[in-house]
Amino acid sequence: MRALPALGMAAVLLLGAAACGATADAGGGGGGAWKPRGDVRMIVPFAAGGGSDLAGRAIATALEKAQPGLTVTVENRDGGSGAVGYSTLLGKKGNGNYLIATENAILSLPLSGQVSFSRKDFTPVAKLAEDGGILVVKPDSPYKTCTDVVNAAKSGRVSVGMSGAFGVDNVIFTMIEQKTGVKFQRVPFESGGELVPAVLGGQIQVALLNPGEVIGQLRSGDLKGLCVTTGKRYTYPEFAELPTAGEQGIDVSYVQFRGFLAPGGLDERERAYWEDAAKGVTRTAEFQKWLKDNYLQQAELYGDDFGKYLEQLDTALAPVLKKPS
Repeated sequence: MRALPALGMAAVLLLGAAACGATADAGGGGGGAWKPRGDVRMIVPFAAGGGSDLAGRAIATALEKAQPGLTVTVENRDGGSGAVGYSTLLGKKGNGNYLIATENAILSLPLSGQVSFSRKDFTPVAKLAEDGGILVVKPDSPYKTCTDVVNAAKSGRVSVGMSGAFGVDNVIFTMIEQKTGVKFQRVPFESGGELVPAVLGGQIQVALLNPGEVIGQLRSGDLKGLCVTTGKRYTYPEFAELPTAGEQGIDVSYVQFRGFLAPGGLDERERAYWEDAAKGVTRTAEFQKWLKDNYLQQAELYGDDFGKYLEQLDTALAPVLKKPS
């Protein structure tokens, strides 16, 4: 009969240990740190072949290297100038197994008034790099400088390609318009990968492309660079001779950030996991190769610091993208 109380005490102890384990797991202490269950999905909100696609795939590969055992599958959800992809992640609130390769469209889309979400609906994880832009034309174009393009637009029609109606090239061309008083004819495409054949085929006269999207055509002589839209000239020798727009009298500079977001509604353990994983990305050989191959600059911000950067950039973009009353 005395064995019964002993069994009861053992059951209480086992239940207590289980409860302590559950508490530790929920709080992220000890062995309760969160990890994704199964494969992780990295959404790319633009079509394959452009700068955003290259960035998303490079970050996914680097995450796998930085976190042994992690599998990240890339999924292109293009459409609506990035709106389809971001809307997909919006529907994954609280699900730490989803990420999105992000860039400036997360700010320009909400400012356009065309979507119901904003940057505040997502979890900022990491800004990892900055990607500049080059204005390019065909070799036989009459335009020799970016100033030539602006002067031509003052007296006639100049068609420029848009990789999404609210992408970074739209922002830069809008800045140029506001600074110089000209107006460009915009021709929208879904990604930077579609702009190269559009310029080559004469569908548009001018395109703004990331260096990695156009380096092959610049090397072969099929396209010609006019200026860069960064604040300073590139240090990469392939682009060192290209002047900035500012050097040509156009007071405009703007870069595209590259990084990734998670869905909104994540708990602290999930946020901590992804921020820690992101900090390992830039140390991988795969990430460094992507930077070098695509002529990006490493520029890191994590978690709340990335969130503050987005807030500041959002404020700066508002007067550029606001609709006329």
